[in-house]
Amino acid sequence: MEWYLPVIWGFIIGVAVIMYVVLDGFDLGIGILFPFAKEEKERDTMMNTVAPFWDGNETWLILGGGGLWVAFPKAYAVVMPALYLPVIVMLLALVFRGVAFEFRWVALSSQRWWNFAFTAGSIVAAFCQGVILGGLVQGITVKDGAFAGGPLDWATPFAFLCGAGVVAGYALLGTTWLLIKTEGTVADRARRHALPLLFAVLVFMALVSVWTPLAIERIGARWFSLPNFFFLMPVPIITAGVAFAVWHWLRTGREMLPFFGTVGLFLLGFIGLAISTFPYLVPPSLTVWQTAAAPPSQILMLFGVIFLLPVVLGYIVFVYWIFRGKVREGEGYH
Repeated sequence: MEWYLPVIWGFIIGVAVIMYVVLDGFDLGIGILFPFAKEEKERDTMMNTVAPFWDGNETWLILGGGGLWVAFPKAYAVVMPALYLPVIVMLLALVFRGVAFEFRWVALSSQRWWNFAFTAGSIVAAFCQGVILGGLVQGITVKDGAFAGGPLDWATPFAFLCGAGVVAGYALLGTTWLLIKTEGTVADRARRHALPLLFAVLVFMALVSVWTPLAIERIGARWFSLPNFFFLMPVPIITAGVAFAVWHWLRTGREMLPFFGTVGLFLLGFIGLAISTFPYLVPPSLTVWQTAAAPPSQILMLFGVIFLLPVVLGYIVFVYWIFRGKVREGEGYH
């Protein structure tokens, strides 16, 4: 087997995951923040900031899941039965949220119920994504290449901690997105919420960073054995520096920089998790090479990605450029 093909596909899936987390993260964050708006016109403005983008953002979820199925079928066959329940609940929440997004504009007599559905769908989807992440990081029971655990193995305090952390992180992305796209009352309220959310995200990141090496021996050995400790120390140091920068930018009234700083925190968290788990795609037993599809299959699908990925990226750049600028009260794209 060509050793580099699984690495390339692992990188592609990693890019798809982080693109989804960033792009659909602020989208879900808007729904999480919905209850804090005081008036419907504020919620209209908040929703209009993501109206041109929200459905396209979920393209990356399809690429990540489809890529796992095509490039790493053995991993897919283990991960899915291990995490069926949170995955199904997440998908249902995203569907429910999408329906609420459309119906809220037209079903004015029941608008508050669709507001609730939009918020609930956003929170549940975000929480389930964190639970899926936590369930994967803590490890999946595998025997003879197949899932050998129970249907609720994922339901642990660590997974629930990750779920709560993702909800807080998406809410922070949502507030910093609103700083870029809105003004007046909505932007002022978003700035007030951003600082406590930043603190909450840092607390969750710190808890996960301490929990994983203490509870999972392989991760502790990866981070604290020598000379790894010295090579990996820049990751938490840079994370602390980026967190301080986001705090400073929020306090000094910056609009765009807090969002990109928050994206930086997500990227650093993702890098930390990648360092903790690579080369295992199904921790702690199956690597990217053990779960990879046959090289001809990987090469064939890789040609498709090479041609389609630039199209998707070009579409995203085009849409975000066309709908740049602030959304003011009474304006919208729905």
